[in-house]
Amino acid sequence: MLGMKAAIWAVVIAAAASISLSLGVRQTFGLFVLPLATEQGLAPGLLGASIALHNLAWGLAQPLGGAMGDRYGAGRVVAAGGICLALGLGLVAFFPGAFSVVLGLGVLTGIGVAGAGTGAVLAAVGRAVPPARRGEMIGLASAGGSLGQAAMVPFADQLISGVGATAAMAGLATAALCIIPIARTIEWRPSAAAARAAAGLAGLPALARRALADRDFALLTGGFFACGFQLAFLTVHLPTHLTLCGLPAMGAISLMAVGLFNIPGSWICGRASDYVRPELALGAIYLVRSIAIAVFAATVPTQLGTLVFAAVMGFVWLGTIPLTNAAIARRFGLVDLGALYGVCFLSHQIGGFLGAGAGAMLIQYAGNYDAFWPVMVVVGISATAMNWMARPPAQAMA
Repeated sequence: MLGMKAAIWAVVIAAAASISLSLGVRQTFGLFVLPLATEQGLAPGLLGASIALHNLAWGLAQPLGGAMGDRYGAGRVVAAGGICLALGLGLVAFFPGAFSVVLGLGVLTGIGVAGAGTGAVLAAVGRAVPPARRGEMIGLASAGGSLGQAAMVPFADQLISGVGATAAMAGLATAALCIIPIARTIEWRPSAAAARAAAGLAGLPALARRALADRDFALLTGGFFACGFQLAFLTVHLPTHLTLCGLPAMGAISLMAVGLFNIPGSWICGRASDYVRPELALGAIYLVRSIAIAVFAATVPTQLGTLVFAAVMGFVWLGTIPLTNAAIARRFGLVDLGALYGVCFLSHQIGGFLGAGAGAMLIQYAGNYDAFWPVMVVVGISATAMNWMARPPAQAMA
């Protein structure tokens, strides 16, 4: 019994470490937009568009990474993701230019986070823990991942100030390499029965069609679009928005506060999925976010107001991830959880691509983000409606 508990905790801790490093690194991207523009003469619009492309590449790679993790083992997918993430960051660090930013920051880091981030990793946690504690442990792994978001932001901010943006990218690439040894602890090889039952890459298109034909999975997927749309915009453009509002120091502080408040928030949301229907909780999260965004946009930013906004958003920042995993597992079971989460997550990243990309276009041509805040509110309220329209499964899976 003690050996089994130790094995479960080892998987949860390793999963949290992988999520922490991968999501922590990408949480810093918004800090590089203006420094890289100044240091290397790169247009802020190009950098913002590359980060938008990162979101799209992440979304397109996530179903493939999830399916491969279900069939061959999440740990192998995580190790490959760590390599891609380090390569993408290193390309920008050692060969800064428009092409390297698009390929490295836009494509390779997206593929890297798809492997080492939440998708395959949390599916492995779900398979490793007993049903009674599944939501709590997935939430705990997500919460542990928030430590990286809180720690990486000040680390990157200090590096940018001390050694410059490209050297700071090299430091993040080195940190990403730590994912590779961590991966060995995360379901390196699934059970033979699970591997045979998983759809794999060949069965992924048919699996996706069946899932999306389910009305309630389609509503869940549509709601996840809003999550990516809102969070990608804030991750990439909130520091620049605050600089334009005369609060340049608050960019890094607000992103750090998001990571800190996300630690208890993710755990509570994961634990709630064991007691509350996940779609109801997801709808509440999107409503809270939309109200917070509306209030923040309608008032003149101050240091205190920004911190309150970051705390509220941080508390529900990654809470959608354990709840979405729980909703999929209840509807379809665990065998293809990584692949199905990836299908749902593609919608999230299309939203992220549009949110980050639209912000990049606005700052390039309008010089501010004023027109974008009402759109984020409408998208969030629509996600609340979609999740509250979803019906519970006729028979909940284990």
